[in-house]
Amino acid sequence: MTEQRTFADAILSNKRRTTRRERFLTEMDQVIPWGTLEALVAPHYPTAGRGRRPLPMASMLRIYLLQQWFGLSDPQEEDMPYDSEAMRRFARIDLLSDTVPDETTICKFRRLLERHQLTARMFDAVKALLEERQLLLKAGTIVDATIIGAPSSTKNATPSRDPEMRQTKKGNQCDFGMKMHVATDRRGMIHSITATDAATADITQLPRLLHGQETTLHGDKAYDKAYDKAYDKADDKLHWELSGGRYLVNTSGKRTDYWDAINRTRSRNRAMVEHPFHTIKRLWGFTKLRYRGLAKNTVQVFALGLLANRFRVRRHLVPHGM
Repeated sequence: MTEQRTFADAILSNKRRTTRRERFLTEMDQVIPWGTLEALVAPHYPTAGRGRRPLPMASMLRIYLLQQWFGLSDPQEEDMPYDSEAMRRFARIDLLSDTVPDETTICKFRRLLERHQLTARMFDAVKALLEERQLLLKAGTIVDATIIGAPSSTKNATPSRDPEMRQTKKGNQCDFGMKMHVATDRRGMIHSITATDAATADITQLPRLLHGQETTLHGDKAYDKAYDKAYDKADDKLHWELSGGRYLVNTSGKRTDYWDAINRTRSRNRAMVEHPFHTIKRLWGFTKLRYRGLAKNTVQVFALGLLANRFRVRRHLVPHGM
């Protein structure tokens, strides 16, 4: 894309008010490690040669991230450069000189990320950068899971519900879809993610969520092994990858004032794990699955996880005065 400003850009830059969307995109443009992410995509991205010339990889990556933040479908994302000047500038698209990607091109780029599981590698790379800046702690881990609903209707081409999703009951409410399992540090920064169908017990994902250097472990009652039949007793070594640390998971089954007080204290400590869920589900609207199958949705979950981490530490990363 050319860096030359158009006449329309010059007019809009003199307007008095900066919108919340513009401010958000400006901040995220500053905190996303573009060089690191692009280096992971580049080996798999098509190069110029015979046939149609590929669109700039940087713009396609930015368009993909816009989809995650604003919940846009591929057709909506195709219309985006014409509808929003702020999103067009973020995507580095100039309507006078650049080709606007159509929905097929956008879909192919997303499938490239899915085929090579690049968002998981991006998540790990961003996590390493946060650890270097000491913005991701290892002493304590908090684990939790949240349900993301899937369409339960059978009015589709098959016609059937997604066979990889399952139904679970929480309280008096039944949910059909998948679970996003996360482990965070004590400040709510995600360091591990897994995805399963909604009926999978939370505690079965605990071995995959721990990094092995914890001194404390917090979780809700779903992770209390003494009362969860889904837990494999042979896996009791988990008690001790904590290296003599403290297992501070909320206790179920002991309904006394003493244990209720302990659980309330532990719940206050584990509350930070809810912050990334708030960002992903409430601020960015990821409450319903758009794709069928666990593989595609897991790719999106890793992308949202790395973006949520950068969003939470943006105040530490954005230069002063931005």
